[in-house]
Amino acid sequence: MAQILDPIPSDSPGYIVCCYVNATSQIQIARITNIPNWYFERVVFPGQRLIFETVPEALLEIHSGKMASAILSDTISCSSLSLQCAEEIVEAEAAASIVLSSAE
Repeated sequence: MAQILDPIPSDSPGYIVCCYVNATSQIQIARITNIPNWYFERVVFPGQRLIFETVPEALLEIHSGKMASAILSDTISCSSLSLQCAEEIVEAEAAASIVLSSAE
C-alpha cells in the first residue's frame, strides 16, 4: 500500500498496516503528529474505513466537530489498530460495511 502524498520516513525501521473506522455520524480528521519529519492527515467520513501504513510508535489523533472548529476527541496507539493478516483486513471491511448500513 503506497502512501503517495507523504511516505513514511525512510529512516524508520519498519511499518505496520492499520485500520480505523469512523463509527460516528460526524466527519472526523485523523492525524499523526508524534513522528518527526512526517505529516499524516486524512478526512474520515461517517462509516468510512481508513487503512494506512505507519510506524508502530505512532499515535492517531481523532478530531471531530463542526465546520469552523475541531476538538481532539481521542488519541489511539496505532499498534492497537494494526492489522496482522489478510483475514483481519477482510473482517475490517465487513465491520465497515455494517457501520455504513446502520448509519443509513
